Amino acid sequence: MKSALLLLTLSIPAMAAMTTKKIPYELDKTKFEGVLVYDDAKTARPGLVLVPNWLGITDANVKQAELIAARGYVVFVADMYGTTGRPKDQDEAGKASGAVKGNRPMMRSRVKKALDVLLAQKGLPLDQKKLGAIGFCFGGTGALELARSGAKIAGVVSFHGGLGSPTPDDAKNITGKVLALHGADDPFVPAEEVTGFEAEMRATKIDWQLVKFGNTVHSFTDVDANMPGKAQYNAVSATRAYALMDTFFAEAFAAK
Repeated sequence: MKSALLLLTLSIPAMAAMTTKKIPYELDKTKFEGVLVYDDAKTARPGLVLVPNWLGITDANVKQAELIAARGYVVFVADMYGTTGRPKDQDEAGKASGAVKGNRPMMRSRVKKALDVLLAQKGLPLDQKKLGAIGFCFGGTGALELARSGAKIAGVVSFHGGLGSPTPDDAKNITGKVLALHGADDPFVPAEEVTGFEAEMRATKIDWQLVKFGNTVHSFTDVDANMPGKAQYNAVSATRAYALMDTFFAEAFAAK
């Protein structure tokens, strides 16, 4: 991610040393390994489950988690595929993410397990009363599914994620706030899907927001995305999106 990710470091508070460690766990007889990221300052801070993009846990996604943790969070990067199912390229990522996204109960259970694993860790500077989830692309769908499952979290943020749900009535289960950050020109999330998400949210009484960034396509926070007109990094929209995330969680956690 390197220098292009420096924008994410804007407004980051002073911190102690960053800790990054792998956490093995098991679900339904499948072995998983997430990544826990936090600085070792003593002050307790909110916890976030981070659901990565379709490539799963990669060096780039862990680096992104470290920069988000530096903004004042304990972050746990969820393993959505298992230790033997990590994609080696985009073709494998498409198949792996499609299998998980196509099975929403499984997707929910895997994100929920990541939340449980985060809460089970001992000795963290974690405020267990302040919990949320974020996700990128495929991971944005995963974060929203965690909310739809009724998980007791303060809020979720989807960055350029899929917004559609095969069971939109499940939005009634959402207990926290929802923020969807969307590229207005994203060809992978069609207008009908966005409209459906709006209708799904309107049918509830929850606090929800949908922010559309103009002149912005899919994967706008991913510095490696370079498919002009389809999936491309946008430094301006990325910076605004992370600032909106911080404001959103400050409000959500203040209510706890």
